[in-house]
Amino acid sequence: MRIAEVPEIARLTVPEKILFLEELWESIREDESQIPVPPSHLVELDRRLAQHRGSPGELLTLEQFKARISAAR
Repeated sequence: MRIAEVPEIARLTVPEKILFLEELWESIREDESQIPVPPSHLVELDRRLAQHRGSPGELLTLEQFKARISAAR
């Protein structure tokens, strides 16, 4: 579907479109069980979990992560 196909949406101002989009996104979030998770995402999650279980010490603490972000600025 394209915005041009729904004249009511096409006529909205930019702020009105943003509000509409926020409401639309919220309605999708309320029923997220209907959003399929691609198999490639599940494979990647499994890979990352296996990597973590194999080397859990390689992860950063929250404090270390924040320090790296601050140092990069």
